[in-house]
Amino acid sequence: MNALAVKAYSLRQDVLDIIMAGGGGHIGGDMSSMEIMLTLYSRMNVSPERLRDPDRDRFVLSKGHCVETLYAVLADKGFLSLDEVKAQFSKFGSEYIGHPHNTIPGIEMNSGSLGHGLSVGVGMALAARMDGRAYRTYVLMGDGELAEGSVWEGAMAAGHYSLDNLCAVVDRNHLQISGTTEQVMTPGDLHARFAAFGWHVIDVSDGNDVDQLKAAFDGAEETRGKPTVVIANTVKGKGSPLMENKASWHHHLPTAEEYEQIRRDFLERKEALSHE
Repeated sequence: MNALAVKAYSLRQDVLDIIMAGGGGHIGGDMSSMEIMLTLYSRMNVSPERLRDPDRDRFVLSKGHCVETLYAVLADKGFLSLDEVKAQFSKFGSEYIGHPHNTIPGIEMNSGSLGHGLSVGVGMALAARMDGRAYRTYVLMGDGELAEGSVWEGAMAAGHYSLDNLCAVVDRNHLQISGTTEQVMTPGDLHARFAAFGWHVIDVSDGNDVDQLKAAFDGAEETRGKPTVVIANTVKGKGSPLMENKASWHHHLPTAEEYEQIRRDFLERKEALSHE
Protein backbone atom coordinates (compact mmCIF):
# COMPACT_ATOMS: atom_id res chain seq x y z
CA MET A 1 0.00 0.00 0.00
CA ASN A 2 2.96 2.32 0.50
CA ALA A 3 3.71 2.01 -3.22
CA LEU A 4 0.16 3.19 -3.88
CA ALA A 5 0.65 6.16 -1.55
CA VAL A 6 3.82 7.09 -3.45
CA LYS A 7 2.05 6.73 -6.78
CA ALA A 8 -0.63 9.16 -5.61
CA TYR A 9 1.96 11.94 -5.73
CA SER A 10 3.16 10.97 -9.20
CA LEU A 11 -0.44 11.17 -10.36
CA ARG A 12 -0.94 14.48 -8.58
CA GLN A 13 1.84 15.83 -10.78
CA ASP A 14 0.06 14.40 -13.82
CA VAL A 15 -3.14 16.18 -12.77
CA LEU A 16 -1.27 19.43 -12.28
CA ASP A 17 0.22 19.12 -15.78
CA ILE A 18 -3.18 18.31 -17.32
CA ILE A 19 -4.68 21.42 -15.72
CA MET A 20 -1.80 23.65 -16.79
CA ALA A 21 -1.95 22.32 -20.35
CA GLY A 22 -5.72 22.84 -20.56
CA GLY A 23 -5.75 26.22 -18.88
CA GLY A 24 -8.13 25.26 -16.09
CA GLY A 25 -9.56 22.54 -13.89
CA HIS A 26 -10.85 21.79 -10.42
CA ILE A 27 -7.55 21.28 -8.70
CA GLY A 28 -8.69 21.38 -5.05
CA GLY A 29 -11.13 18.48 -5.30
CA ASP A 30 -8.79 16.62 -7.66
CA MET A 31 -6.22 16.49 -4.91
CA SER A 32 -8.60 15.55 -2.11
CA SER A 33 -10.05 12.65 -4.10
CA MET A 34 -6.79 11.23 -5.49
CA GLU A 35 -6.28 8.42 -2.97
CA ILE A 36 -9.96 7.46 -3.13
CA MET A 37 -9.94 6.90 -6.88
CA LEU A 38 -6.48 5.36 -6.93
CA THR A 39 -7.33 2.88 -4.16
CA LEU A 40 -10.61 1.93 -5.83
CA TYR A 41 -8.98 1.30 -9.20
CA SER A 42 -6.28 -0.81 -7.55
CA ARG A 43 -8.96 -3.30 -6.48
CA MET A 44 -11.93 -3.00 -8.85
CA ASN A 45 -12.64 -5.78 -11.31
CA VAL A 46 -12.10 -3.70 -14.44
CA SER A 47 -9.38 -3.39 -17.08
CA PRO A 48 -8.80 -1.92 -20.57
CA GLU A 49 -9.06 -5.41 -22.03
CA ARG A 50 -12.54 -5.92 -20.56
CA LEU A 51 -14.27 -2.64 -21.35
CA ARG A 52 -17.54 -4.34 -22.34
CA ASP A 53 -17.41 -7.24 -19.91
CA PRO A 54 -20.88 -7.41 -18.31
CA ASP A 55 -19.26 -8.49 -15.04
CA ARG A 56 -16.90 -5.52 -14.78
CA ASP A 57 -17.21 -3.32 -11.70
CA ARG A 58 -18.73 0.11 -12.30
CA PHE A 59 -17.41 3.47 -11.10
CA VAL A 60 -19.44 6.69 -11.30
CA LEU A 61 -17.71 10.01 -10.66
CA SER A 62 -20.74 11.96 -9.50
CA LYS A 63 -18.53 14.96 -8.66
CA GLY A 64 -17.65 15.12 -12.33
CA HIS A 65 -15.71 18.39 -12.12
CA CYS A 66 -12.82 16.38 -10.64
CA VAL A 67 -12.36 14.51 -13.91
CA GLU A 68 -8.67 15.41 -14.13
CA THR A 69 -7.90 12.89 -11.38
CA LEU A 70 -10.03 10.28 -13.12
CA TYR A 71 -8.11 10.88 -16.36
CA ALA A 72 -4.79 10.45 -14.54
CA VAL A 73 -5.92 7.24 -12.82
CA LEU A 74 -7.38 5.77 -16.03
CA ALA A 75 -4.15 6.60 -17.86
CA ASP A 76 -2.14 4.90 -15.12
CA LYS A 77 -4.31 1.78 -15.54
CA GLY A 78 -3.80 1.76 -19.32
CA PHE A 79 -7.25 2.95 -20.41
CA LEU A 80 -5.95 6.25 -21.81
CA SER A 81 -2.78 7.87 -23.13
CA LEU A 82 -1.61 10.49 -20.65
CA ASP A 83 0.21 12.39 -23.41
CA GLU A 84 -3.00 12.50 -25.41
CA VAL A 85 -4.97 13.77 -22.41
CA LYS A 86 -2.41 16.51 -21.78
CA ALA A 87 -2.37 17.54 -25.44
CA GLN A 88 -6.14 17.63 -25.86
CA PHE A 89 -7.62 18.54 -22.48
CA SER A 90 -10.14 21.40 -22.76
CA LYS A 91 -9.26 22.00 -26.41
CA PHE A 92 -12.04 22.78 -28.91
CA GLY A 93 -13.56 19.59 -30.29
CA SER A 94 -11.72 17.33 -27.85
CA GLU A 95 -13.35 14.45 -26.02
CA TYR A 96 -11.22 15.29 -22.97
CA ILE A 97 -13.45 17.98 -21.54
CA GLY A 98 -13.82 19.19 -17.95
CA HIS A 99 -16.40 16.54 -17.01
CA PRO A 100 -16.60 12.81 -17.78
CA HIS A 101 -18.48 11.44 -20.75
CA ASN A 102 -18.76 7.84 -21.76
CA THR A 103 -17.26 7.94 -25.23
CA ILE A 104 -13.92 7.79 -23.41
CA PRO A 105 -12.69 4.27 -22.53
CA GLY A 106 -13.32 3.38 -18.88
CA ILE A 107 -15.93 6.06 -18.19
CA GLU A 108 -19.37 4.64 -17.43
CA MET A 109 -21.47 7.78 -17.09
CA ASN A 110 -21.61 11.37 -18.29
CA SER A 111 -21.58 13.56 -15.20
CA GLY A 112 -21.13 17.16 -14.27
CA SER A 113 -24.54 18.30 -13.11
CA LEU A 114 -24.25 17.38 -9.47
CA GLY A 115 -26.59 15.12 -7.54
CA HIS A 116 -27.31 12.46 -10.16
CA GLY A 117 -24.53 9.91 -9.72
CA LEU A 118 -25.96 8.06 -6.74
CA SER A 119 -29.32 7.51 -8.42
CA VAL A 120 -27.59 6.11 -11.51
CA GLY A 121 -25.46 3.92 -9.24
CA VAL A 122 -28.63 2.58 -7.64
CA GLY A 123 -29.89 1.66 -11.11
CA MET A 124 -26.61 -0.10 -11.94
CA ALA A 125 -26.70 -2.06 -8.69
CA LEU A 126 -30.34 -3.03 -9.24
CA ALA A 127 -29.48 -4.16 -12.77
CA ALA A 128 -26.72 -6.40 -11.43
CA ARG A 129 -29.18 -8.07 -9.08
CA MET A 130 -31.82 -8.50 -11.79
CA ASP A 131 -29.28 -9.97 -14.22
CA GLY A 132 -27.61 -12.21 -11.64
CA ARG A 133 -24.28 -10.43 -12.04
CA ALA A 134 -21.62 -10.21 -9.33
CA TYR A 135 -20.22 -6.80 -10.21
CA ARG A 136 -20.05 -3.98 -7.66
CA THR A 137 -20.92 -0.34 -8.23
CA TYR A 138 -18.99 2.55 -6.66
CA VAL A 139 -20.13 6.19 -6.66
CA LEU A 140 -17.90 9.09 -5.58
CA MET A 141 -19.71 12.24 -4.42
CA GLY A 142 -18.55 15.56 -3.06
CA ASP A 143 -19.76 16.78 0.31
CA GLY A 144 -21.10 20.02 -1.21
CA GLU A 145 -23.09 17.86 -3.63
CA LEU A 146 -25.06 16.41 -0.73
CA ALA A 147 -27.20 19.56 -0.70
CA GLU A 148 -28.90 18.14 -3.81
CA GLY A 149 -32.23 16.50 -2.97
CA SER A 150 -31.79 13.76 -5.59
CA VAL A 151 -28.89 12.36 -3.55
CA TRP A 152 -31.26 11.54 -0.72
CA GLU A 153 -33.86 10.05 -3.05
CA GLY A 154 -31.13 7.70 -4.28
CA ALA A 155 -30.03 6.98 -0.72
CA MET A 156 -33.59 6.09 0.26
CA ALA A 157 -33.97 3.74 -2.71
CA ALA A 158 -30.63 2.01 -2.06
CA GLY A 159 -31.61 1.34 1.54
CA HIS A 160 -35.09 0.17 0.54
CA TYR A 161 -33.68 -2.37 -1.92
CA SER A 162 -30.87 -3.48 0.43
CA LEU A 163 -28.24 -2.94 -2.28
CA ASP A 164 -25.18 -4.49 -0.67
CA ASN A 165 -23.43 -4.44 -4.07
CA LEU A 166 -23.40 -0.62 -3.95
CA CYS A 167 -20.74 1.49 -2.23
CA ALA A 168 -20.93 5.27 -2.13
CA VAL A 169 -17.98 7.42 -1.10
CA VAL A 170 -18.23 10.99 0.17
CA ASP A 171 -15.15 13.14 -0.40
CA ARG A 172 -15.60 15.03 2.87
CA ASN A 173 -13.12 17.89 2.43
CA HIS A 174 -15.49 20.42 4.08
CA LEU A 175 -15.08 23.00 1.29
CA GLN A 176 -16.93 23.92 -1.88
CA ILE A 177 -16.73 26.67 -4.45
CA SER A 178 -18.13 29.45 -2.25
CA GLY A 179 -16.85 28.51 1.21
CA THR A 180 -17.17 25.77 3.79
CA THR A 181 -19.97 23.24 3.56
CA GLU A 182 -21.16 24.42 6.97
CA GLN A 183 -21.48 28.01 5.72
CA VAL A 184 -23.18 27.15 2.43
CA MET A 185 -25.52 24.31 3.48
CA THR A 186 -24.56 22.45 6.62
CA PRO A 187 -24.78 18.68 6.03
CA GLY A 188 -25.28 17.86 9.71
CA ASP A 189 -24.40 14.42 11.04
CA LEU A 190 -23.77 12.51 7.81
CA HIS A 191 -23.22 9.22 9.62
CA ALA A 192 -26.64 9.44 11.26
CA ARG A 193 -28.36 10.65 8.09
CA PHE A 194 -27.16 7.76 5.92
CA ALA A 195 -27.78 5.26 8.72
CA ALA A 196 -31.38 6.51 8.94
CA PHE A 197 -31.82 5.50 5.29
CA GLY A 198 -30.63 1.98 6.05
CA TRP A 199 -26.98 2.27 5.05
CA HIS A 200 -23.92 0.71 6.62
CA VAL A 201 -21.70 3.71 7.37
CA ILE A 202 -17.89 3.61 7.57
CA ASP A 203 -16.13 6.75 8.79
CA VAL A 204 -12.54 7.20 7.60
CA SER A 205 -10.65 9.70 9.71
CA ASP A 206 -8.00 10.26 7.02
CA GLY A 207 -9.44 9.83 3.55
CA ASN A 208 -6.04 10.50 2.00
CA ASP A 209 -4.58 7.42 3.74
CA VAL A 210 -4.63 4.41 1.42
CA ASP A 211 -4.45 1.92 4.29
CA GLN A 212 -7.56 3.36 5.93
CA LEU A 213 -9.34 3.42 2.59
CA LYS A 214 -8.43 -0.19 1.86
CA ALA A 215 -9.85 -1.26 5.22
CA ALA A 216 -13.04 0.68 4.50
CA PHE A 217 -13.53 -0.89 1.06
CA ASP A 218 -12.82 -4.32 2.54
CA GLY A 219 -15.58 -3.64 5.05
CA ALA A 220 -17.95 -2.54 2.29
CA GLU A 221 -17.40 -5.79 0.37
CA GLU A 222 -18.03 -7.85 3.50
CA THR A 223 -21.32 -6.08 4.34
CA ARG A 224 -24.49 -7.99 3.57
CA GLY A 225 -28.05 -6.69 3.34
CA LYS A 226 -27.21 -2.98 3.21
CA PRO A 227 -25.51 -0.51 0.89
CA THR A 228 -22.33 1.00 2.31
CA VAL A 229 -21.22 4.61 2.37
CA VAL A 230 -17.61 5.53 3.15
CA ILE A 231 -17.34 9.03 4.60
CA ALA A 232 -13.74 9.90 3.80
CA ASN A 233 -12.45 12.96 5.66
CA THR A 234 -9.99 14.47 3.20
CA VAL A 235 -7.99 17.67 2.69
CA LYS A 236 -8.96 19.89 -0.20
CA GLY A 237 -5.83 20.66 -2.22
CA LYS A 238 -3.97 17.78 -0.55
CA GLY A 239 -0.27 17.68 -1.36
CA SER A 240 0.89 21.28 -1.11
CA PRO A 241 0.52 23.79 1.74
CA LEU A 242 -0.11 26.39 -0.94
CA MET A 243 -3.48 24.77 -1.71
CA GLU A 244 -4.53 22.80 1.34
CA ASN A 245 -7.82 23.69 3.06
CA LYS A 246 -8.36 26.79 0.91
CA ALA A 247 -11.68 27.27 -0.86
CA SER A 248 -10.01 29.66 -3.30
CA TRP A 249 -8.23 26.64 -4.83
CA HIS A 250 -11.50 25.01 -5.86
CA HIS A 251 -10.68 25.76 -9.51
CA HIS A 252 -7.71 28.12 -9.35
CA LEU A 253 -5.24 27.92 -12.23
CA PRO A 254 -1.71 28.09 -10.78
CA THR A 255 0.69 30.76 -11.96
CA ALA A 256 4.12 29.68 -13.18
CA GLU A 257 5.57 30.40 -9.73
CA GLU A 258 2.77 28.51 -7.97
CA TYR A 259 3.22 25.58 -10.34
CA GLU A 260 6.89 25.28 -9.38
CA GLN A 261 6.11 25.47 -5.66
CA ILE A 262 3.40 22.82 -5.91
CA ARG A 263 5.68 20.58 -7.98
CA ARG A 264 8.40 20.83 -5.33
CA ASP A 265 5.90 20.04 -2.58
CA PHE A 266 4.72 16.93 -4.42
CA LEU A 267 8.30 15.74 -4.90
CA GLU A 268 9.14 16.32 -1.26
CA ARG A 269 6.18 14.31 -0.01
CA LYS A 270 6.75 11.58 -2.58
CA GLU A 271 10.36 11.19 -1.50
CA ALA A 272 9.38 11.11 2.17
CA LEU A 273 6.87 8.34 1.52
CA SER A 274 9.41 6.43 -0.57
CA HIS A 275 11.72 6.19 2.44
CA GLU A 276 9.12 4.99 4.91
